[in-house]
Amino acid sequence: MTEPVIPDQQTRTEVEAAVFRRLLAHFDQHKEVQNIDLMILADFCRNCLSKWYMAEAAEKGLSVDYEQAREVVYGMPYTEWKTKHQKEATPEQLADFEAKRGKS
Repeated sequence: MTEPVIPDQQTRTEVEAAVFRRLLAHFDQHKEVQNIDLMILADFCRNCLSKWYMAEAAEKGLSVDYEQAREVVYGMPYTEWKTKHQKEATPEQLADFEAKRGKS
């Protein structure tokens, strides 16, 4: 294992938190990137981040439900984001998604 770039755990946690906030800001600036695109290309999406957020909060003994976690990740209630920004998946996207999952 290599030596950590940032040996101080507190600073490392702060850097990682800042990176997460930057990732959320990047997703917010690129709403045209749909979750299905992320799933096809990266095997995770905004909903996955929400689930990870919820799980990590639970690890710390905090109660954050899925909708609360989604609001953190999406920057608004999910139903609002979905109405404003989510597009219907194309047949090509659905085929790519199924192929990635090994179902075609």
